[in-house]
Order: sequence, then C-alpha cells, then structure tokens
Amino acid sequence: MSSSVGTQEGHAESNEELYQRFSNLVSSWPCFPPALSISTSQLYRHDKGWHSRLAPMVGTMVADACFTARPSDIVVATLPKSGTTWIKALLYSTVHRREHPVGSSDHPFNSLGPHECIKFFEFQLYTENKIPDLDELPDPRLFATHAPFVSLPRSVLAAGCKIVYVCRDPKDTLVSHWSFANKFRIREGLEPLSVEAVAGPFCDGVTPFGPYWDHVLGYWRAHLAHPEKVLFFGYEEMSRDPEAHARRLAEFVGRPFGPEEDGAVDAIVKLCSFDHMIGLQATKCGKTDALTGAVDNSWFFRRGVVADWQNHLSPETARRIDAITEDRFRGTGLLVSG
Repeated sequence: MSSSVGTQEGHAESNEELYQRFSNLVSSWPCFPPALSISTSQLYRHDKGWHSRLAPMVGTMVADACFTARPSDIVVATLPKSGTTWIKALLYSTVHRREHPVGSSDHPFNSLGPHECIKFFEFQLYTENKIPDLDELPDPRLFATHAPFVSLPRSVLAAGCKIVYVCRDPKDTLVSHWSFANKFRIREGLEPLSVEAVAGPFCDGVTPFGPYWDHVLGYWRAHLAHPEKVLFFGYEEMSRDPEAHARRLAEFVGRPFGPEEDGAVDAIVKLCSFDHMIGLQATKCGKTDALTGAVDNSWFFRRGVVADWQNHLSPETARRIDAITEDRFRGTGLLVSG
C-alpha cells in the first residue's frame, strides 16, 4: 500500500491528507438528512449533481485522483440494485472460464460472492485512507462502480477501458433498493420505511448515485458515442434472453465463445442464474466486506423478478415515475420498461 500520493500541485500528500481534503470538500456541499431519502445516513449533493453518503463519495473522488487505468481494464457500472450482482457474475465467469471452468470444484463462486470477485472502487478499494496497490493484478482487471459517468476515474476514460452498464426499470430499481436499505435500517435498530415514503425522494433525484435518469442517460449517451467502449444492457432484455446477452458480453470484452465451446454459454448462464446462485454456500453463509461492514451475501439476492414493482407501488406512484421517465428519455432513443 502506498503511503503518499502525488497531486496536481506537484507535492506529496499522504493518504490521510488526501481523504481528509476530499472529506472536507464533500462536507461543505448541500446535504439531505436520512428522513428525506432512502439512505440511513445523510446524503451529500456532488457538484456534478448526484448524491451519496460521505464515505463512498470521497472514495469515488480518491479513485479519480489515484487510480491508474490500463486499456485492458473492464469496469462494471450500475445504479444500486439494477442487476449489479448478476452482471458481475456473468462477467467474471465469462472472462475466467478457461482457468475456472463451470462445475470445477475450485470455482471461486463456491467460496466467494460476485462482489468479492469484482470489487467496487468506492466501497471496497478506495476506503478508510487506503490507496490500494493494483499493479500486480493480472489482465484484464475487473472493477465496479456505482458512480455516474461524469464522475468515473479520469484514467478510465483516458485509457479507453471497456465499460459494461446495466440499467433497470426505475420502478423495480426503487423497490429493490428500498428493500435492501431496510435491511440496514433494521440492523441499525431503525424502523423500516414504507416504499411510498422513499418514492418521493426517488422522483426528486435524492437517491444514492442518482438521480436515476441522469445516471442512465450519462452511460446511454456514452454508449451511443462509443459503442465499442461502452456496452449498454437493459435488465429486462437480459432476463428475456440471457444467452444472447452473455454472447454479446463475451464479444465485447474480447472473449468470444468459440465453436469448440459447445454448451459453454448455457453453462455460464445457469451458473449465474438467481436460482443457482441463491443456493450456493457462499451466498447462504458468506459475507462481503464493504464500507457498511460485513454484509451477508444473501442480502444481494432478493427476487430478481421483472415488474415486481406491481406488488409494492401504488398506481399513482407508478404513473408518476413513468411520466418522469417518458419526459426525460423522450428523443434519446432509450426505452426502459418491464
């Protein structure tokens, strides 16, 4: 681990000083108390328009300052609860299918969750005054982030890394995030929130790493401008045809399935399916260390069902979200629906 980093001013700055500088900056920005958002902690508004708790926002900024990307790096980008665990599993098992064949007794998924195999910049790597040494990781290095496109580490864009983005119907994103956030509330001794209580802040854009529509459009426009560098998936389309999306993913990252790999696509899709992953010991008993402390891997698996929002949201709330989506996405060529 490095003890100091260089800055644009040309002098060395210790890890602690760098984190403190960004913490002071974030603390000076507008904030929203937990009662006004889905979060259990207050959210700060980044000067580029998105929100987060202090620590992951600082981690995002430290990654921007310190991460040195390689052209071979691959970055998974999502909003929370938009299919992150699934796309991580698909990407990892696709990229590493030769050294870790599906069904092998030493496959990493037998002991590790997808979030341990592909780590977040802001929740796992750039945290607690750490500047990780990532130089020894073999190519292709796989990373993840919830940060919007405008706040990706600059070296990711400069190096031309591949970015894999997944978006999900905003109503299902809201419901899944609400359920996930309530697990933390209960763990901290707080009363769970109703989904309608968090729907208002969601529509107002006061959600971690949102507003939803800005986040999705940022990556959508990057995909339109550079489709060879930014792959854009819709969760609903993935659910309808996972095999085709697994093939597209493999092509995109330079690991296409060859004619000699009969059955490999189907095997990976089954390996990464909700029904299979939920039954693994790593899911049932394992934990992932992150900023929030050790999180049970089972928390990352809820239902994964398209249009489950119908079981939770009022018709009025659903119509409000749909109206915002229609307005924000009009003329972009982007359609998001369950």
